[in-house]
Amino acid sequence: MFYQSRNYLDNELFRVESGVDFSFPPHLHGSFELIIAVEGLLTVTVDKMQYQLTEGKAVLVFPNQVHSLHTSQHSAHILCIFSPQLIRAYSNTFLSKRPKCHLFTPQPFYVEKLQQLRGGHSELQAKGLLYSVCGEFDTGAEYYDWADHKENLLMKIFHFVEEHYGEDCSLSALSAYTSYHSVYLSRYFKQSTGISFTDYVNRYRVNEAGYTLRNSRKKILEIALECGFESLRSFNRNFRSIMGMTPNEYRNN
Repeated sequence: MFYQSRNYLDNELFRVESGVDFSFPPHLHGSFELIIAVEGLLTVTVDKMQYQLTEGKAVLVFPNQVHSLHTSQHSAHILCIFSPQLIRAYSNTFLSKRPKCHLFTPQPFYVEKLQQLRGGHSELQAKGLLYSVCGEFDTGAEYYDWADHKENLLMKIFHFVEEHYGEDCSLSALSAYTSYHSVYLSRYFKQSTGISFTDYVNRYRVNEAGYTLRNSRKKILEIALECGFESLRSFNRNFRSIMGMTPNEYRNN
């Protein structure tokens, strides 16, 4: 699971991507995310609610909701990530609410327009399209009040890892940071995210290492140490386990 804040949308307000046979572990970020299936079967989980997306089906993920994507056999999808700033009238209205169900079926016209915007777009074009899509989603949506206080500890843990992943990022250090017992934190994090705190830290470190591998010519050992791994061997083992290839292969690809 990743809390994606740094290096995510960068200075963009809007991004459209496509993928085939794609899976991504639990993560969250401060943007809306629209996921539309165009082929096969894509399983999307949002805050422990699971949706099976077939052709034409979509989910709208709200900011700071834990979500993941999984393909068991085959899928193709379009993914649109956009800042709440682009649809301020909608996002401000539902700032303290979340949908009871994230599943809907957008008109094919909107899907076609999203694909066209991949080649370049103006902010005005993106804003008009996204307001239309959110308006269509809202037509059939029911919402519940979102208790922000329940998420404070989880967000505090994410920020701790973001700030300390390159150094001591253990449960004992987290315990000192949050003033909660390490046993409670371990259980709370696993129940909230579905993975252990140690697994999350390793995934976050590998994610950051991958970004540096793509965007610098630093030596792999240097990157490993900067990202909190104690040895090159440990880094290589975790990187291969999570990314399915060695750091060197990842950089070359």
